[in-house]
Amino acid sequence: MPNTLEFADLGEGIGDATAVLRNSAISAGLDAAVPTCPGWTMRNLLTHQGLVHRRATASVLGDPARPDAEVEAEAGAAEDLLEWLDDGMVGLLNALAAAPADLDVPFMLLDAPAPRQAWARRLCHETTVHGMDAMAARLGRPPRPDELWISPALARDGIDEVLLGFAPRPEYNPRSDSPGRIAVVTDDALGAWTVTVGPDGCSARPGADPETTARVSGSARAIYAGLWNRGRHFTASGDLSLVECFLEQLRITW
Repeated sequence: MPNTLEFADLGEGIGDATAVLRNSAISAGLDAAVPTCPGWTMRNLLTHQGLVHRRATASVLGDPARPDAEVEAEAGAAEDLLEWLDDGMVGLLNALAAAPADLDVPFMLLDAPAPRQAWARRLCHETTVHGMDAMAARLGRPPRPDELWISPALARDGIDEVLLGFAPRPEYNPRSDSPGRIAVVTDDALGAWTVTVGPDGCSARPGADPETTARVSGSARAIYAGLWNRGRHFTASGDLSLVECFLEQLRITW
């Protein structure tokens, strides 16, 4: 996956998205339902995000992660859950900032950049997607692309991560009995990709093939949110059943 954002931009993205989580929680309340995460309240969302920040910090430091149940209990006992969330973010950013450029720790996505960059990128997009969830809890619906705080460049980077890093992984790897190719094209000229889906799974590469079975187009923000199943504000044409088949199987939990 190409490095399309600078390391500092990714760290800023983590901070910005955490601020959206915090501000939305203050506005909506900790008991607000999260429409994009059925069954979750804002409290569940903040606990999950704080847990993931701490788990990723351990990975960057090369330490064993604490059991999820222990971290969740810590969140439940926290006097101020928002402060607990902030502490996890600060710990993550400090670990990333202190890590050497040639950090040698495991990373799980395919076609990934070097681990320091890869972990910063993953947590930037992880926190950004949950920032969208927090906005959905505040608004009572998924936010529209024009309501999102993220830059088109960050959205473009996230599309790259989803299609090239997540989609081909064995636990997702969408399949279709009828093989086809989907062109994914941003209409703000930020990039294009071709996704091939067949009985044996999927593959993706940068660039749109001139002949494809289906096409997904829209702003980088719209496609980014749509690939994460946070609202459908892109346009699909051609074999719509192939697009639906791909998106239905690409339901990432991390």
